[in-house]
Amino acid sequence: MYMQIERFNDGAEVLKVLAHPTRIALVNFMIEKGPVNVTTLYEAFGMPQSTISQHLSRLKSVKVVSGTRRGLEIYYEVKDKRVENILNAVVSA
Repeated sequence: MYMQIERFNDGAEVLKVLAHPTRIALVNFMIEKGPVNVTTLYEAFGMPQSTISQHLSRLKSVKVVSGTRRGLEIYYEVKDKRVENILNAVVSA
C-alpha cells in the first residue's frame, strides 16, 4: 500500500485548477507576456473583467499566480514554475 499519497495533494490541486481551457490560456498568456493587469487580460481575451477576475482568483488560490500592486492596478504573473512544464506537456500534445 502506498502511504505517501498526501505529498501529491498540492500537485493535484494545481492540476484541478488548470483543468479549464480559459485558465490554461490565461497562464500561457502570462508566461509569454510577463506581468499583466486585468485590463490587458480582458482586452486580449474579449471576456468581461469579472470573468477574468474569477479565473485569476482560482489561480491565486493554489499559488499558480500572484499579484503585485503598482499604483492603482495589480499586475499578475505566474509564480509556480512547474506550470510552464505542465503547459508544455499539455499544449504540445
